[in-house]
Amino acid sequence: MSKKAGKVKQPEQAISFGPQVKPGELVFGVAHIYASKNDTFIHVTDLTGRETIVRVTGGMKVKTDRDEPSAYAALLASQDVAARCKELGITALHIKIRAMGGTRQKTFGAGGQASLRALARAGMRIGRIEDVTPIPTDTTRRRGGRRGRRL
Repeated sequence: MSKKAGKVKQPEQAISFGPQVKPGELVFGVAHIYASKNDTFIHVTDLTGRETIVRVTGGMKVKTDRDEPSAYAALLASQDVAARCKELGITALHIKIRAMGGTRQKTFGAGGQASLRALARAGMRIGRIEDVTPIPTDTTRRRGGRRGRRL
């Protein structure tokens, strides 16, 4: 009798990543969305913020530089993020959305709202939404000079 015929195959066990939870229980992560006028970053961490789960940008999803900050690129990036989160067992997200801030723009770019909508439509439950744009209490002088930018 050959060696192969004598071996008994053991059934493969399903490998699961992420925390061990009961079915139907929500597992939260934190989605840090940075939407500037040049790109959109979606970075999902655990609740402490130390462990990165997935990080995708709009520039990773489109070919041309001018499309990086677009809503479409943010939508594609969010769909990738949601798929990866579901693989790892994260079912809900707290959102921290950020613009450039400081002496620059304090409203987030086109990809900010699109990425938030795409995460919700992909089946992720949304917890708290917080704007964490850095706003200075007192700051250095804004660029543009005394009379401002003249067109």
